[in-house]
Amino acid sequence: MLLKGKKGIISGALDENSIAWKVAERCFDEGAKFTLTNAPIALRMGKINELAEKCSSKVIAADLTSLEDIQNLYAESNVFLNGKVDFILHSVGMSPNVRKKKEYGDLNYDWLLKTLDVSAISFHKMMQIAEKNKILNDWSSIVGLSYIAAQRTFPFYSDMAEAKSLLESITRSYGYRLGKSYKTRVNTISQSPTITTAGSGIEGFNAFFNYAEKMSPLGNADASECANYCVFLFSDLSRKITMQNLFHDGGFSNTGISEDIIDQFS
Repeated sequence: MLLKGKKGIISGALDENSIAWKVAERCFDEGAKFTLTNAPIALRMGKINELAEKCSSKVIAADLTSLEDIQNLYAESNVFLNGKVDFILHSVGMSPNVRKKKEYGDLNYDWLLKTLDVSAISFHKMMQIAEKNKILNDWSSIVGLSYIAAQRTFPFYSDMAEAKSLLESITRSYGYRLGKSYKTRVNTISQSPTITTAGSGIEGFNAFFNYAEKMSPLGNADASECANYCVFLFSDLSRKITMQNLFHDGGFSNTGISEDIIDQFS
């Protein structure tokens, strides 16, 4: 019961393959109470109501690029949770350029701005409104999901790489601010390529996944293992970890080449 008595908000759950879905299940198992949110179109496409019933939660529709929607999300969450929150998960990302298979050298710049807004600036918006509305308990924890494409080039990840870089920068900047104000910690998890509905839509995903599996001495971290890491970061066991981008990738980020890769090309 690592999260017994803690209250939170979890964004981004679409179906049982979503990392956010697994996080919600694990948080519920560990004693937390929380609300669930996603964009209205995602709510129509996914199964989030099933998750809410399973976790005794409430679904609140919110476009996290909309300040008004975030205000409403916090207001409704405050009523349902009967108070402030101890944790927030930002698990939202989307690139129209990737979806429409636009080459990196031929980006639609209006779509690029949408990518940055949905995938990164929304993180800033959530924290800014949380700070202004004073909805965070002292020693609360906020986590965003990132990817190593923020540091390294991966073909076909396109403008999502820029979004993840911005996400991690916002983490450091707002992590300092909220740490001083509320002892709130802000971190990102740089997760292994993970088989989700969103991730699988990226061109060349299976090659990314298999390459990372062969490179990582511990193998890829899956969605359930990422959920365990989120629970740790939401719990009091991580009280002095903040402003970090934490690699959760089986060792991929620190491996130059593996024996499996050598054997494959020998």
